[in-house]
Amino acid sequence: MRVVFAGTPEVAVPSLDAIADSQHELVGVVTRPDAAAGRGRKLVASPVAQRAEELGIPVLKPEHPRDPEFQEALKALDPDVCPVVAYGALLPQSALDIPEHGWVNLHFSLLPAYRGAAPVQRAIWEGEEITGATTFRIVKELDAGPTYGLMTQLIRPEDTAGTLLAKLAEGGAGLLVATLDGLADGSLVARDQPTDGVTYAAKINPEDAQLTWSHPAAGIERQVRACTPAPGAWTLLEGERFKIGPVTLTDEQLAPGTLEVRKNDVLVGTGTVAVRLGLVKAFGKKEMAAADWARGARVETGVRFDG
Repeated sequence: MRVVFAGTPEVAVPSLDAIADSQHELVGVVTRPDAAAGRGRKLVASPVAQRAEELGIPVLKPEHPRDPEFQEALKALDPDVCPVVAYGALLPQSALDIPEHGWVNLHFSLLPAYRGAAPVQRAIWEGEEITGATTFRIVKELDAGPTYGLMTQLIRPEDTAGTLLAKLAEGGAGLLVATLDGLADGSLVARDQPTDGVTYAAKINPEDAQLTWSHPAAGIERQVRACTPAPGAWTLLEGERFKIGPVTLTDEQLAPGTLEVRKNDVLVGTGTVAVRLGLVKAFGKKEMAAADWARGARVETGVRFDG
């Protein structure tokens, strides 16, 4: 089949590579426009655009996929199907109707659970033991289209949103290509999603990532992993914001938010048991081990994080 791939961030690159290596003809790539990045705020192409250019694939960067010029350019590429991984823009029906087999999305959850922007983060935060990825045909309703296939992935206790998403991106790339294969030979039939079990995974904003130390330790531990690497779990100490890396549970007791500084460890009290800090990052400084941070900042036992 003639394929136009749509995606933007690094997590979409494994699928782009897998399609480029498949039996299908990759005739174009759609991605978000170049965006300002770094201290100089220079315009930088998306990871998908950069990889497509390395592969010598034509790249379309519409401001919005409803733009008539974009839709005419897409029609000129004459795609049979448009696979999508984290493209980042809503697709109007006029664009959805262009390829015969529609736009096939790789979504990082077991649909209909965790529709929306942050399925991997929310699955970790909610304490799920298993997640996965699903391919489905995009329709107007959010992540509600008929599904083609799925894969499952164990969520390990040490997984962060970053590590889990990387696993799903690699495994999901194979699922996406297998879906295209099935559409090409007619062996794959779409199935409507069940109406029960629908949940939504709203985007996690920096405000959501602030830690509340009176909450149970297990919830805090999951929240930190869910917010790692982005937007980054954080807390306040004397009005200064600190990012907190993954923590571990202990069997010790401290008042919520209270620090106990030891030679090689820093513990923080929660609503249940204390947690052991892993990495701490002050604003504008490098991330470092909690004990090193406490020594350098002269943090003493008994001080308290806000929240």
